[in-house]
Amino acid sequence: MLLLDNSAWARIVGGSLDDERAATVAAWTDRRELTICLPFLLEAGYSARSADHHRAMMSDFALLPHIAITPDVEESARRAQRELAAIGHHRLAPLDVMIAACAHEAGAGVLHYDRDYEVLANRTTLEFASVWVSPPGSL
Repeated sequence: MLLLDNSAWARIVGGSLDDERAATVAAWTDRRELTICLPFLLEAGYSARSADHHRAMMSDFALLPHIAITPDVEESARRAQRELAAIGHHRLAPLDVMIAACAHEAGAGVLHYDRDYEVLANRTTLEFASVWVSPPGSL
């Protein structure tokens, strides 16, 4: 199971992926291996071009599995931010921290194109697979 981040979603819908990777992502979607959470939905919804576009996007996203924000997710996110603050690296995007905490609590990975997830995976106690939608720097 891979939790979508908007950095990956933007590249997927923007047609930035090579054909092989696009086919892989499509297969993950078909097998319901891609999932979403509220922070992703808020990021994706922010990029909507109109009310109709927003409604259509949210309708499509409703077909994907959903990871809820639970008290455990909240505590994991707070703990990760404390851990980052302790090493002087607390200024990561709050929604990225929440998405990583959702993945940690659900036993999922994060599909992204954002170095923040490497920091979160390597510098905090959050455990999740950091999966680049395309190699860093390739898009």
